[in-house]
Amino acid sequence: MKAIFMGTPEFAVPTLKKLIEKHEVAAVFTQPDKPKGRGQKMQLPPVKETALMHNIPVYQPQKLKGDYESLSIIKEISPDVIVVVAFGQILPKEILDIPKFGCINVHASLLPQLRGAAPINWAIIRGYEYTGITTMKMDIGLDTGDMLLKEEVKIDECETAGELHDKLMYIGSELLIKTLDMLEKNQINPEKQDDSKSSYAPMLNKELGHIDWNKDANEVYNLIRGVIPWPGAYFFYDDKMIKVWKANKENFNYNTIGQIVEISSDGIKIACSKGAIIIKELQEVGGKRMDVSSYVNGHKIEKGKIVK
Repeated sequence: MKAIFMGTPEFAVPTLKKLIEKHEVAAVFTQPDKPKGRGQKMQLPPVKETALMHNIPVYQPQKLKGDYESLSIIKEISPDVIVVVAFGQILPKEILDIPKFGCINVHASLLPQLRGAAPINWAIIRGYEYTGITTMKMDIGLDTGDMLLKEEVKIDECETAGELHDKLMYIGSELLIKTLDMLEKNQINPEKQDDSKSSYAPMLNKELGHIDWNKDANEVYNLIRGVIPWPGAYFFYDDKMIKVWKANKENFNYNTIGQIVEISSDGIKIACSKGAIIIKELQEVGGKRMDVSSYVNGHKIEKGKIVK
């Protein structure tokens, strides 16, 4: 097939590479370059870097809606399919209607669950046992199009969002190729989504990572795993913000919510409304990421203190 690829972050790269291997990628659309880091140096989206390595033309419109230049480029290419993976923009109807096989999206959840920007994180934060990849034919809604193929994945109890992200991005690349092959042979019956079973996975923000010790240990543990690597879970010890990189949980109940109930080289134990969190790896703002043994040796931290 002649394809146009639309995507932006690292998650989309394996699918683009597979598409280049198996089909003709005539153009890549991605988000504009953005300044990043302390020096605010312009950084290319990972998808753009991959496209340039393969000498594929790259277009970076601020917004596809109302962008007649992009529309005319796509019409001129006349693709059989447009593949969309974590592009970051909703496609207008005039673009959705161009390709013969439609616009095919690779979404990191088992739709209709977890529509939206951050399905991987929210699957862990909400304590899902399973998630996966869905390929779908896009329509004008947000992740509401007819479903094509699915692959289910069990979420390991200690898995972080970063680890699940890396697993799903490769599964997504394989499922996309399988979807295109079956579409070409007319072997897929698209399935409508049941809106009554839908849920939403909103974009993450830094405030989401602030631990609420009034929640039970399971919820806090899921939050910690679900916001790694970004925005990260954190709490305040006095006025110092401390980020949690690794933790365990226990079911034993303590009396004081948010209290440091134990400090050892094995962990800093903090009470929740039910159970406790045992912090194994942490980082003060401006400091280095450290295992708990090194942190306890080099920092003053008091048992009995209430954290926020």
